[in-house]
Amino acid sequence: MPLWTLYPLLFVGVYISHLTLLRLPYFWDEAGYYIPAALDLFRTGSLIPQTTLTNAHPPLPSLLLAGWWHLAGYAVWNTRVFICMVSAAALLGAFRLARELAGPVTGAVVVLLTALYPVWFAQSTLAHADIFAAAFTLWALSVYFEHRERPRYLLAAVLFSLAALAKETAIVTPGALALWELVQIVSSQPRKPVILSEAKDPRILPGAAQNFEAGAKADPTENKQQRNTGVLHSVQDDEHSSAGWRWIATLLAPILPLAFWYAYHFHKTGFIFGNPEFLRYNATANLGPLRILLSLWHRAVHLTLHMNLFVPAACAAAVLLMPRLAGRTLSKQVVTTLAVILLGNGIAFSILGGALLTRYLLPMYPLVLLLCVVVWRERFAQWWVLAGLTTVGFLAALWINPPYVFSPEDNLSYRDMIVVHQQAAAVLTKQFPLATVLTAWPATQELARPELGYVRQPFKVAPIENFSAGEIERAAQDPGGYDTALVFSTKCVPAPGMMNLARMNEGADTRFFDFHRDLPPKGVAAILHGDVVWQATRGCESAAILRFPRAVDAELRMP
Repeated sequence: MPLWTLYPLLFVGVYISHLTLLRLPYFWDEAGYYIPAALDLFRTGSLIPQTTLTNAHPPLPSLLLAGWWHLAGYAVWNTRVFICMVSAAALLGAFRLARELAGPVTGAVVVLLTALYPVWFAQSTLAHADIFAAAFTLWALSVYFEHRERPRYLLAAVLFSLAALAKETAIVTPGALALWELVQIVSSQPRKPVILSEAKDPRILPGAAQNFEAGAKADPTENKQQRNTGVLHSVQDDEHSSAGWRWIATLLAPILPLAFWYAYHFHKTGFIFGNPEFLRYNATANLGPLRILLSLWHRAVHLTLHMNLFVPAACAAAVLLMPRLAGRTLSKQVVTTLAVILLGNGIAFSILGGALLTRYLLPMYPLVLLLCVVVWRERFAQWWVLAGLTTVGFLAALWINPPYVFSPEDNLSYRDMIVVHQQAAAVLTKQFPLATVLTAWPATQELARPELGYVRQPFKVAPIENFSAGEIERAAQDPGGYDTALVFSTKCVPAPGMMNLARMNEGADTRFFDFHRDLPPKGVAAILHGDVVWQATRGCESAAILRFPRAVDAELRMP
């Protein structure tokens, strides 16, 4: 089948599997940054966000969203459908890459497993920049690995540049590949032709020339064949080196458009990499060696174990003990290159980013699954059993939460969070429409911006960082600044008494990764002297509304 004919099938598959999620209001970073930034561009034409803090993320997601809204109209459902289209394009890129390296059967299995992997499944309707970057990165990699007599350097440069303009951290992948190309050029030992005319060349060992002469006298035909072979090796080495330098230039090309964007951002805002707090949280505060080592551990877990990814990884490790079957397999060069990409991203995202979100690694999951499927097929005749087992594991992880702390956006817990926030917003709208609400991000955005889909009229909000004891005690010092509170769970934490594999790491996670324990609603009510008037729990997500009766002195004066 022509490649383009697969796209409608992939889109229909993504659309139908996410049908119940398409009308959900915006979630987390969607509500906090990406949708407000795109709306500012849609309404004013400004590449720099006006109604939310600019953090120097490149503007391509906003441009694509705003363009789509001009065609289809602004609505949450339209946005979700567009992200389904982007996810389908990313899956098509993953299929093209896997088909190029291991054949169409492997490509089909990799696409199916990628689409069902909980982290990918959840991101397939969320308007985060990561799904855009993943789509362009996977297509760029499919061009980089394709078997062609003349590599398409320009196309690869454009696709990698678009990935970087979707999210700046996408430049890690071409950067790792460029470094790998350079290592191969430097470490390669060119094979020089051993011919009589080069016997005086100091680069040719005398012994080699003497051996060649002896061989020439013994067998002139063999002498000619060796000379021709030597010349061929020399030409191949030169071509390989030349191609390597071309690829390095291609892979470094995305630096240029990204530099132009940062120059424009500096011209408009005075900041290169966003506001100082954003830069501190995502980069400069993360350079301690202990934090980097802990982050490397977390990233290793994300790429091998998280959300039942251990199922395909363990199956691959097990069948490695079996003898190899006859059939197609990946070359050592390809496996090493894929490992370089995975390692480069794992290291980079152990330094960059204040939060260790798994969606930063979104384009890496198809590569991990590709390696697993290839190992299954080359060593186990009933490999389809392992594919079925992995499918069951991924489907289970969509609904069954792991026994440790994780972000709700890693599986369908994000839907539970949105639903309880919708319910809380409905209660506030009906019972306390004039309230000033004490709450934390992202609910501050949800209540203040009707276009996000939670309220029809904006509420006044009193923002706090989170619902830890310290923040609540600070809020208690200004009781007149609010009369209502919306308290909710900010992360999925195993319930008390349940198995929690991350309990021993809480100290380090609190120090380095912004982990905190939220007070329960009754605890918040006790400190702030209020009453819990509504509460709901759905899965690992919960929300509650607190009301604070205040004594107020009032006086009516004639005008």
